[in-house]
This record gives sequence, structure tokens and C-alpha cells, in this order.
Amino acid sequence: MMNNKVINDNSQDTMEYKLEELQNKCALQEQQIEELSVKIHWYEEQIRLSKHKLFGASSEKTNSAQLNLFDEPEYEANDQVKEPEYEQITYQRRKQKGKKETLLEDLPVKRIEYRLPEEQQICDKCGEKLHEMSQQVRRELKYTPAKLEVVEHVTYVYSCRNCEKNDVSTPVVTAPTPKAVLPGSLVSPSLMSHVMTQKYGQGLPLYRQEQQFQSFGIDLSRQNLANWMIHGAEDWLSIIYNRMHDYLLKQDIIHADESTLQVLHEEGRTASQKSYMWLYMTGHLGPQIVLYDYRTTRANKHPINFLSGYKGYLHADGYAGYNNVPNVTIVGCFAHARRKFADALKAVTDKTSNSALASKEGLDYCNKLFTIERNLADLTPEDRYKKRLELSKPVLEAFSSWLKLKSKQTLPKSALGGAIDYCLNQWEKLEAFLLDGRLEISNNRAERAIKPFIIGRKNWLFANTARGATASATIYSIIETAKLNNLNPFYYLTYLFEQLPNMGTKDTAQLDALLPWSASLPDECRNPKK
Repeated sequence: MMNNKVINDNSQDTMEYKLEELQNKCALQEQQIEELSVKIHWYEEQIRLSKHKLFGASSEKTNSAQLNLFDEPEYEANDQVKEPEYEQITYQRRKQKGKKETLLEDLPVKRIEYRLPEEQQICDKCGEKLHEMSQQVRRELKYTPAKLEVVEHVTYVYSCRNCEKNDVSTPVVTAPTPKAVLPGSLVSPSLMSHVMTQKYGQGLPLYRQEQQFQSFGIDLSRQNLANWMIHGAEDWLSIIYNRMHDYLLKQDIIHADESTLQVLHEEGRTASQKSYMWLYMTGHLGPQIVLYDYRTTRANKHPINFLSGYKGYLHADGYAGYNNVPNVTIVGCFAHARRKFADALKAVTDKTSNSALASKEGLDYCNKLFTIERNLADLTPEDRYKKRLELSKPVLEAFSSWLKLKSKQTLPKSALGGAIDYCLNQWEKLEAFLLDGRLEISNNRAERAIKPFIIGRKNWLFANTARGATASATIYSIIETAKLNNLNPFYYLTYLFEQLPNMGTKDTAQLDALLPWSASLPDECRNPKK
């Protein structure tokens, strides 16, 4: 009996042990399934976002009527907008100029007149002389292809005949001649400007320009063109660049951004390693300046060095590399916050799910803030500061409470969780635009300014050397700053290459007269007023 009892007890212990083992195994599998489900959900969101980026609309505009079916009155309401007043007016007016006339009004006109010969100005019916009754005018835009021509600079040298015969030394006088933009080269100021604006303003790679020159009957290799770009940037444009840098650091507000760049040949680095083009620009007040800065990495030492001596506000997109820049108050970007909620909404298939509704709520908060900003656009900085405290601050406080609540109810590794986490981590910087009426709610200004570089990079793909990348940064800076100041980059660069070799480049007053916002620039450098 004792043996049977021992056997039964052992069997029961074994069964309990196996049951506990199975329960632990099931619990572990349930945990693994839950973790895998979260991962699968995240991957599905990323696939949907990738498909949307490839095939969907790129605009970030949202349809308020679509996202706010139940709170449209609250979303669209604006107490400051007055009711329209109607009155009946009857009047006659002169016909306004059409689009075609407006398009052609600033262009030179070549007039070609067609008249009947004298002998044909006779009436077929009565034989009397015909008179000019009216005119019929047809307008065309004529295109004249670019052409190359050789300009010979012939400098005459003078000496004295009498001194040649009767004196030991003979004075020699040389006629003044403008200095070449690149001594020993065929390149002229206009040709160097053309190649620069084609590559850095229009995104046309040097090998395509090489083909264009061949169609003109001249063989200019891309190596020659590349050398021109480097020497033009290093010898002359860097002088203007450094002067603009001085002015940038004197401003109160700077926007910053960065993008990747591939450099093929750089000491100590492989061709596959990423380098970076950093961008710094002024706010909407003061001189309009855009400066690109090529660096090998995304390390925080680069903005620290570039902004050395600067004190003020720094608009950025949330990258931690800007956090250690001394003496600055970082202002976050609500466009990035809004984009993350928009992506979270795109990543959800069921638009009635809790995740979709929460994404809409977050997006709605961001849209309300941007709507307020649009309504305050025409105010002075002082009035905008006061109105933001009155209108934007309550929205921010409600948004902050909503974020803290939703962060406890949302999976942290989902797209919505990422959007909420971004806002909470950046909150102090996101609400910093309330500090000054000159600040902006987003860093879109810098994002727009860096786009020409990104578009150009899609065409020419990479830089060959670090020296070439630095030259590219200098040229982009001059061209984009010229555009911001309503200058024609081709004529402005041509003017710089004519003036800089023939002046004292250490004279800051002379240099300031050449800066893109200078009132003393010739009219031919400026675009026609629209």
C-alpha cells in the first residue's frame, strides 16, 4: 500500500509540474504573439506609408471637412471675421489686361510692319487711293538660341620715342585693362556665371552642359567646367559668402536644416559613407540670407562652430545635434509634428478605429494652430505676440493635456505612438514660438531653402571631392540668396565676377555694396517687378 501511495504521489507531482510547465509555455507564447503582433502592425504601417509616399499625393494639405465631420463649426470659427455687407453697384469699367499682355509687358518688342506697295494701294472698284483704316496685330514669342563668341582683350602699351633715343631709361605706360576672372583661362565672367546657374540654379549636370557646348562647335570638357566652378567659388564667391556669414550671425533669428550628400573621393572615408550639407538662413525680417555648409558628418560640433558668436533664436526640426549650440533658444517645428500625425492616419486601414480617430484629433490640434497663424500673418510682431497668447496658448494647453492622456493609451512603437512621443519630447521647443512675434510656428522656411540642393542632387547625384562639395555649398549660397532678394542669378554672378577681380576685397564698404540686398546693385541684376 505504501508503494502504491508513493507512486500515486509522484505521478500527481509530475502532472502538476507538467501542467505548470505548459502554463508557463503558453504565457511565454502569448507574450511572443503579442510582441510579434505589434511588430507586424508596425511593419504594415510602414508598408502603407511607403506606398503612399511612392504613389500618393505629396501635399500635406488636409481636408478639414473630411477630418472634422462633427466639429466643423468649432474648427472653422473665427470671431474676428466680420459678416459680409452687400450692396448693389452698377458701373462700367475698362477691360483689364489679359494674362497674355501681362506676361509680355516686360519684354523688348521688335515691330515688323506689313504694308501694301504704293502701286497696290488703289481701290479695285473706283480707282481712288486707299487709306490705312486699322491694324491687325499678332504677337509671338521669338526664341534666339544661345551663342558663343570670342572676345579679344587687346591692351596697348606705350613708350616715349624721345626717351628711347636720348635717355638711358624709357617710361612704359600700359592702358588699363580689367583683370580676368581666371587668369590663363578662356572663361569670361558671363560664361562662368552661365555654367554655375545652369548647374546650381537649374540642376543641369556638367556632362550635359559639355554636350551643349559641343553642339556650339567647341569642346569644353566637364573637367574644365568643374575647375571653373571650384576656382570661381574659392577665389571670388567665398569673399561674398564670408561677408554674408558675418551678417547672418548678427541677426536675432536663424533657421537651420541639413541633408545628406555623397562624396566619392575623400581622405579616410569610403564613397558609400554619408556626408552632410547643412543650411542656415535668416528669418522673414532683415536681410534675406541662405548659407550652405558642407561637412563630413552630422555631429553637433558643426552647428556649434558655424554659429560661434551667435545669440538668439534657432529654428530646427527636432534633431538633437542643435541642442548644444550655446546662447540660443531652440524653436521647434509644428510642421514635423503635424506630418507625423498625418502619416499615422495614412498608416491606418480602418478609418473608424480608435487609432485613426486619435490621429485625426492630433492632426486637428496642429491644423487649428496653423489656421490661427494664417489669420495673424498680416499683423505686426508685437500684435502677433499678443494674439498668440490669446488664441494659440489655450490650444497648446489643451493639446498638451491630450498628448499626456493618449500616451498612456497608445502603443509606443506604432506610428501614432511615435507622433505623440515626438510632441512630448519636443514640447518645450514646440511652444517656444509664443516667446516672440517674429518667430514662426514651423521650420518650413529652411525646408524650402534646402529643396534646390535636394532637387539638384537628384540630377548630379554626388560630388567628386570634398573641395568640390565645399565649392558647391558656396555657389548654392550665393544663388539662393540672390533669388530671395529678387535678383537674376545669372546677371548677379556675372556682375560679381566683373567687379571682384578689380577691387580691394578687404574693403568691407566695397564688399557690402555687392551683397544681394544692396540698393547700389545695377538694375540689370534685378528681376522685373511683378
